[in-house]
Amino acid sequence: MITLYGIKNCDTVKKARRWLDANGCEHRYHDFRVDGLDAATVDSWLAVCDWNTVLNRRSTSWKQLSENDRNTVDETKVRDLLLGNPTLVKRPVTVSGDTILIGFNEDRFRDALLT
Repeated sequence: MITLYGIKNCDTVKKARRWLDANGCEHRYHDFRVDGLDAATVDSWLAVCDWNTVLNRRSTSWKQLSENDRNTVDETKVRDLLLGNPTLVKRPVTVSGDTILIGFNEDRFRDALLT
């Protein structure tokens, strides 16, 4: 089963959800704001994906962080930062078995999810 993580008002998440529906990919949607985000989930992403990929430095939430938080984030601090503010996760995160996709790209989705 595919799990798509994101927030409902994110345009990229909407694109990914439409793509999954259009391609007949059964999936479960997990909204960070409604369903929360737990440490085990974040840990599983960070174990597979580079933390710089998971962290969305273009988000409004990133821009609202203190300058100190933005300047001192590293691989040891990012976990707590993401857990404290899940909207800092680059969206969507798509999990299917051992595959974790960060962001939305039709080619990557096709290659990873339609095989």
